[in-house]
Amino acid sequence: METASVARALELSGPLRDLLPPVDFCCAYGSTLLHARPDGTSMVDYILGVNDPLQWHSENMERNPSHYSSWMARLGPDAVTWLADRVGVGVYFNPFVEWRDKRIKYGVVGMRDLAMDVLGWDRFYLSGRLQKPVHVLVDNSDIRKVNTVNLKMATSASLLLLPEEFTEVKKIVEGSFQPFQLMYRPMLQQYISEGILKISTHGQRKAFKQDCGVSATNELFSSLPWTIQRKMQGRFASDGQEILTRAVASSKDMAATCVRKSLRRQDMYRIERAGSWLQETLETRYSRAF
Repeated sequence: METASVARALELSGPLRDLLPPVDFCCAYGSTLLHARPDGTSMVDYILGVNDPLQWHSENMERNPSHYSSWMARLGPDAVTWLADRVGVGVYFNPFVEWRDKRIKYGVVGMRDLAMDVLGWDRFYLSGRLQKPVHVLVDNSDIRKVNTVNLKMATSASLLLLPEEFTEVKKIVEGSFQPFQLMYRPMLQQYISEGILKISTHGQRKAFKQDCGVSATNELFSSLPWTIQRKMQGRFASDGQEILTRAVASSKDMAATCVRKSLRRQDMYRIERAGSWLQETLETRYSRAF
């Protein structure tokens, strides 16, 4: 298994060695990586983190001008970075790139923007991507360690959105159970040890019950990114100045409503298209982790 994993990593790293300028972070992702027998015609997707997107695109346009649309290649790297920051989600994608006998797509993002989204859910795009299984190929800035914070926030958000009691769900994406289990087991074990989450077995199914009291709710809520917590932050005046107080949720329903509204503002189209991503998809992934 380890030999196969190393061989797979070498295969996935091919474009980094032979095609693209150096990067500080790279992960491959997508359904192709979750299946033992992927379709040979499938596209492999990459997220590339670089310290200076303008410089990186300048070099890449010299190496690989065909990766960019004709009008973007004429406008140059300044237009690429402007489009990523002002119109996109901080990421500029080059899709349908032919490399040897494969087709790849890669998105380029600045390392600062990557870290801010992972830790703060500013745009909830890269953070959402890294809440799912990926194959990290380059990690000069230890993004994997930073992402453990993201995974804990995702676990906390999903528990706040789930009912007090829930059971395993059968709608599991084929081939994805083990990677998700490895990702989220530590967070769930922590909440079990703290008494926030309890698991019982009924026949072949597992049932989950969570503590919905104010103390447990605020333990979960305090793990969420500041972009969500500040929606419920208290304010009071002192000497003519407004002072922010610690965000406190008076009930689980209030905390869940805050989470739901905050995420819909940042990523409405993805959540609605998925049928409430956190309530349904995260439930599917997290409730099978034991």
